[in-house]
Amino acid sequence: MTHYRLIRRAALAGALALPILTTGCGLFSQPASESIDPPQNSTQNVSADVDNGQVTAVQGDQSQMTLYLRDRNGLLAPITVMSTLGQDEKPAQKALEMLVDGSSFASEIPDGFSAVLPKGTVVKQLDIIADQKQAVVDFSKEFGNYDAADERKIVEAVTYTLTSQPGITNVKLMMDGKELTSMPVDAMPIDEPLTRAVGINLEAADGVDYSTSAPVTIYFSALSPDNEPYYVPVTRLVNRSNNRAKTAIEQLISGPIGDLPLKAVMTPDVVVKNVTKAKDVVTVDLQDDSYQPGSQEPAEMLQAVVLSLTENTGLSKVQIKLNGKSDFVDTNNQSYSEPVTRLEHINAFKS
Repeated sequence: MTHYRLIRRAALAGALALPILTTGCGLFSQPASESIDPPQNSTQNVSADVDNGQVTAVQGDQSQMTLYLRDRNGLLAPITVMSTLGQDEKPAQKALEMLVDGSSFASEIPDGFSAVLPKGTVVKQLDIIADQKQAVVDFSKEFGNYDAADERKIVEAVTYTLTSQPGITNVKLMMDGKELTSMPVDAMPIDEPLTRAVGINLEAADGVDYSTSAPVTIYFSALSPDNEPYYVPVTRLVNRSNNRAKTAIEQLISGPIGDLPLKAVMTPDVVVKNVTKAKDVVTVDLQDDSYQPGSQEPAEMLQAVVLSLTENTGLSKVQIKLNGKSDFVDTNNQSYSEPVTRLEHINAFKS
């Protein structure tokens, strides 16, 4: 049985330290069968405002791409931006260049968000090894000029930004031509290829036992400076269960923890009756006694369920049942009578 590989050094919310471990299997890796590929397109999408890891070309040489940027609360959030690609320029390389603080692309980043890579960092080379779905990126020496407290955020932002690109599921980092086995400032181990199993915006549920814990990544919402809502992913350590996807939705229902200004997307009276997987579809059966047949369910809630389930299972489609039925629509008039795919362009702010 494949176990979770231990992340040997990590910081929770900049304050809570996870144990430092040097060997064994542990918290933040996943079985190979559950690796998270960017979800693929299908005939039905939940919304025009979400992310399935695709880079969609629009209007000539402009492309939409997803960047993981720091918000004003210090959390990383996926933000979809429009950017112009140069001739023969790789979208993945452009995305990394936009992650550099103070870059020439700063005007393309929405207000309230900031890039996390150190100023002056240059992407010297980016190779994509197609058969391994791997991106190997070589940064200039300026990549090592950051505060220790920012180390994990940098790893998370690079990993999640690159794995939002089609055909990339794992990342290797280099600096000035040399492969990194640990980060240059606080020595976070990165001796194995980085995947989304590294987690993002780490936190721990109350009373969790680290020795038997497992991570689930769930999506809450926050407000931009212009009072526009956007989704924020949080990787929460919870006590291990035999149905990780069900646990993820239960944590989504339980809502945010701590003092961060995140907003719950579900009311606490919603119950998860079951979550099952078959082929490429994960089915969740929710019980909501307040739901009136014929009314609309909140789109924000249902989209967060889809994001959370695709993130934790790696499956591309979600069937949502509400009180045993699927003949309902959300407040965006999206029908859920058939399985839906992960939202295409998450957090695409209107300009």
